[in-house]
Amino acid sequence: MSHPIDKIRNIGIIAHIDAGKTTVTERILYYTGKEHRIGEVHEGTATMDYLQEEQERGITITSAATTCLWRDCQINLIDTPGHVDFTAEVERSLRVLDGAIGVFCAVAGVEAQSETVWRQANVYHVPRLAFVNKMDRIGANFFRVVEQIKKRLKANPVVLLMPIGAEKEFRGVIDLVRMEAIHYDDESQGARFHRVPIPPELEETAREHRAILEEQLAETDDVLTEKFLMEEKIETEDLVRGIRAATISGKIVPVFCGSALKNKGVQRLLDGVTAFLPSPSEVPPARGHDPEDVDRIIDVPSDATGHLVAMCFKTIGDRHGDLTFVRVYSGTLKAGTQVYNPRTRKVERISRIFLMHAAARQPIDQAEAGSICAVTGLKQSVTGDTLCEKAWIVALESMHFPETVISMAIEPKTTADRDRLAEALAQLAKEDPTFRCTVQEETGQLLIYGMGELHLEIIRHRLLNDFKVAVSVGKPRVAFKQAVEGTLVGEARFVKQTGGHGQYGHVKLRVEPWPEENFAFVDQTQGGVIPKEFMGAVKEGAKAACDAGYELGYPVINAKVTVLDGSFHEVDSSDIAFQQAAFLAVEDAFARGGVVLLEPYMKLQVRTPAEFLSNVIGDLNARRASIDEIDTAEEPNEITVSVPLSEVFGYASVVRSLSQGRAAFAMEPLEYRPVPPQLRDKLVG
Repeated sequence: MSHPIDKIRNIGIIAHIDAGKTTVTERILYYTGKEHRIGEVHEGTATMDYLQEEQERGITITSAATTCLWRDCQINLIDTPGHVDFTAEVERSLRVLDGAIGVFCAVAGVEAQSETVWRQANVYHVPRLAFVNKMDRIGANFFRVVEQIKKRLKANPVVLLMPIGAEKEFRGVIDLVRMEAIHYDDESQGARFHRVPIPPELEETAREHRAILEEQLAETDDVLTEKFLMEEKIETEDLVRGIRAATISGKIVPVFCGSALKNKGVQRLLDGVTAFLPSPSEVPPARGHDPEDVDRIIDVPSDATGHLVAMCFKTIGDRHGDLTFVRVYSGTLKAGTQVYNPRTRKVERISRIFLMHAAARQPIDQAEAGSICAVTGLKQSVTGDTLCEKAWIVALESMHFPETVISMAIEPKTTADRDRLAEALAQLAKEDPTFRCTVQEETGQLLIYGMGELHLEIIRHRLLNDFKVAVSVGKPRVAFKQAVEGTLVGEARFVKQTGGHGQYGHVKLRVEPWPEENFAFVDQTQGGVIPKEFMGAVKEGAKAACDAGYELGYPVINAKVTVLDGSFHEVDSSDIAFQQAAFLAVEDAFARGGVVLLEPYMKLQVRTPAEFLSNVIGDLNARRASIDEIDTAEEPNEITVSVPLSEVFGYASVVRSLSQGRAAFAMEPLEYRPVPPQLRDKLVG
């Protein structure tokens, strides 16, 4: 690696759709010299949106990685999607990053998916900068967005750059750290800029916000507190040190502003990345555990001379073999060497290693701790898997992805397509953790599941364009679930005699609600009534019964299964027998009642001009929506509701019609709730 670990920044760009993430990324590539021309999303020429679907639709669908240089630092950058249907791309990127830039539209502010990605970053304790983009747009209001970051995201925004003007009058920025103005040269597409004195009419405002900046930082740093209270001058060096420490610890979120499309503010944002976001050695060590003893926690510090520990966080199918994206946490990953996967308990070989620039690959011989790279040669490793040395085995905490909320029937058009379809679906499932497919037992129908209508539409297009498989599809359908209410006890014996050795398994168990996780399993048997070697099969059978569902065929979620009693036969008992007995015992418990049908609810935010507010609310009430908040303080008005997914298929065309095309909306999965008994038969159909 050409850069020491303290000069590396692994960052991602996260935001709501249309906030300008990819446009910001394109300017970063241009100003760092990675690209010699600026790609534009609206022209379909963005470097990071390299898929045909992305170029045609003007949105980011899959996260793309690149490496660039700024000042004396190497920046490994991942541009993530903003659409809620592709939230898994954000999830797995944040899992392996050390910092992030949250991009916000100066007009729309903090939107629904902004909150989602912010929560994801909170889960992984990722330090962040905020960039208020589109300051040139009509309706841009910088300080309103800063206030929304504080209120809606429960963050502590600290303004480092404030705009000079807004909308058509947006001319540049004021650097509150160095107390100077920055004007950008339009002829050089913003590559050249000039540091000049703050305009006289903004001097007083700038001094006020500099004082606020010092006060906010004084609350996070003892040295700055003392200087602030003693009314001593706080030097630029002290401010920079305090901002860096408070950002890395998560106490503050430095706020920058600009217009990426108009080439203003991005270089100062890059300065913020190198100055305030952490290197891999400045974040807490990655945490793993012993695969044989999950209670034994193992810390993995970033050390290129240590044992190899890396994580697979993304897989892309390729005609030459899968390309697997990897974050190296410790040690050195070398081409042509073997690695061990604790999940599969198999050794795999790393054929080649690449630095990625969107779809382009640069071969390298090795990748040290702190690196993000892509490798070929892995056959059985998937997203969330750890790669380590067989002599020093550790399993890093894997990733958790949201439940799918929508399904669609699919079938091949010809016999030749049938053979290719299975292979294509398997590859898509390997690439995308939120995509899955099943065959419905009752009808033999093939169903594919995803995060939304757009997600399934993209899957269909990929089958046709990438895999050359022609398919017919049905209408999208809600992915219902089931849950247990109360405590249910079930018991079953599986006995089969065929002349020689028979089969015998006997299980008594309890099933109860368990909101902490999707499926929990506890062994409370005593005296060896079920030998320990069969308990794994009991767990498999119980989980299979929950996944298979009850009566309606929808999986039972958030269930805890506790094994209470049972019996075995010295000769006839086997894994298969106990697996079947557990399956039947769970079904017996379900049959005693207390299983309810659940449907997915969405958090829906609608922004509409005040004149159409009543129309929109009336329509939402008819869709079984419960109104959580109505904000009429500013135009456009904003309505936040919880609404069943089944009620908002095709909502885009409806809300456009209700508002003469002037309203906009955003949705994200919220939770599963019980279906009203009177609607159960109608919804299930």
